[in-house]
Amino acid sequence: MHQNFMVVDALSLERIRGVLVRLEDTIIFSLIERAQFAQNPRIYQRGAFPELTATGFQGSWLDWFLKETETFHAKARRYTSPDEYPFTADLPKPVLPPLEYPEILYPNSVNANASILSFYTRTIVPRITRRATIALATSKRANGITGDEEYEDDGNYGSAATIDVEVLQAISKRVHYGKFVSESKFQENPAAFIPHILNRNRTPLEDLITKPEVERKLLLRLQKKAATYAQDFAPDGEVKREANGNTGKIDVDGVVDLYESFIIPLTKEVEVDYLLNRLSGLSDEEIEKLKTVPL
Repeated sequence: MHQNFMVVDALSLERIRGVLVRLEDTIIFSLIERAQFAQNPRIYQRGAFPELTATGFQGSWLDWFLKETETFHAKARRYTSPDEYPFTADLPKPVLPPLEYPEILYPNSVNANASILSFYTRTIVPRITRRATIALATSKRANGITGDEEYEDDGNYGSAATIDVEVLQAISKRVHYGKFVSESKFQENPAAFIPHILNRNRTPLEDLITKPEVERKLLLRLQKKAATYAQDFAPDGEVKREANGNTGKIDVDGVVDLYESFIIPLTKEVEVDYLLNRLSGLSDEEIEKLKTVPL
């Protein structure tokens, strides 16, 4: 699954961009799948399931899903790959012998998963599931259920959490791939980065890695992809249209906003945090050598 790290051009910006573009598809399709279920906020609340607390587990239903899923994945050595970051701590060691990955990234402990999990459950899920939640409320009112019981919960806890795990893992991979971008750009011109790293200047470092035109094209591409993938087709192949004019299975603007307001800014934070750790443990002599010798 991760043999591409064995190639010589592992830090090629073209290769990295290819990975990021494929992750766009994964994230959009997973969000479309999640949008078919209601919000189900209960699965994100700690201690909401007595069945779990009875076993001694103190987290939420989603926390438990992540733990169980990532436990299996850890045994299959998923998290030995340099582009994979689990949400769960204290996972078991792999059953298979480790692969010998080349040292691509500089040693670091930058991990944004706590922020990803919080933002996703509090902001993204309510927006993405809004249509399903409203449809659920309409159905419940038709059956005489009104008030707080109308909204949010359709009981599909397992299905919703399964997709949540897929979305979270894809977003995590996408955000942490910023480290590869930073390393690639650092290696192109270490001298441009080193003074700002030594002075802990975040803004100049962000300027060095930010390409506004690339971001503009990304958001435009994302909008077109989401609008295309979200279309619902009739048996004759024609696009189905709802009475309100909607043709999509998901809030397209919500997908674009996820990238524009969260994924892109958080990726930049990861990139800068990685760079701020890029010289850790190096002597003054080694740092001076970096300024003059191409990596």
